[in-house]
Amino acid sequence: MQFDFFDDTQSVVLRNDVIFALAKFDAPKAQMAWNVLVRHHPHDAAAEPLLLLIVSLCESTTTPFQKHTELRAACSEMHNKIVPAALAGMGKAAAAPWLNARWQALAGRAAALSYLGTHPDEHAAPLWLQAQQWQLAADAVAQIESWRRIPAPLSWMLHARLQLQGLQANWGLLAELAWLAAQRLERVLQQTAEPILAALVRQFETSFTGAGDADDLAWFPAWALIEQPALAHALKQAQASRHTPPEQAMRVMIELLGLERQGRQREVLAHRKTLRGLNGELYAAYMARR
Repeated sequence: MQFDFFDDTQSVVLRNDVIFALAKFDAPKAQMAWNVLVRHHPHDAAAEPLLLLIVSLCESTTTPFQKHTELRAACSEMHNKIVPAALAGMGKAAAAPWLNARWQALAGRAAALSYLGTHPDEHAAPLWLQAQQWQLAADAVAQIESWRRIPAPLSWMLHARLQLQGLQANWGLLAELAWLAAQRLERVLQQTAEPILAALVRQFETSFTGAGDADDLAWFPAWALIEQPALAHALKQAQASRHTPPEQAMRVMIELLGLERQGRQREVLAHRKTLRGLNGELYAAYMARR
């Protein structure tokens, strides 16, 4: 039993030698450490994925991508080969910063590629997000013409700014994305650690029936005003979008809250009628608080 324990400990030490070299992006040292590992433990479970990482590191380059297809192939290899190998060979804790650096390298190589509406993810911005480089992601989005009117760039900018500035400064962008592409907003929410927002969304999902899918989030900005009227100022910053019913409902809610404070009852009644015509469930939720 003592021998087995020593043997297991030795394999861990030798494996860690490879991982430490990889973490420093020292391919030659990682290769030498890997050779030692397989000489003593040829069937080590981490040997194969670690070798793949060493090979990928040896083949890495800083040459800018010339075509979107080149970026597409590189991202496919990252998702399908490099990421699984890093998790299997290095473990989650060691793999995370190493993979972030690899995503960052890809983003740098993709910096000159233009935005393609037909292949929206083939752009530097989502790669900067993957690498958790929030300001660089925001800067990359800002270079896309009319980014605020396009679902993918708008979602990237919201994701980046939530990390950089927090929720309060970005309610307007959140509302615009809700109206433009509710499903993309859902993905941003899943990736954002904003406890106040997460709690509000859970409450919305519980109380607002809607169609029962991600598109219901289009109504979230208007609904949020029922729960938290103080959000009116922040949501007022949302730029005009496509004038859809969810957008109209939010703007009616903002006006309603102002009219109620001023005691302009006749106009309040008219706006309530408009709200009811836009969404009966939203109107019922609003009236339940009156």
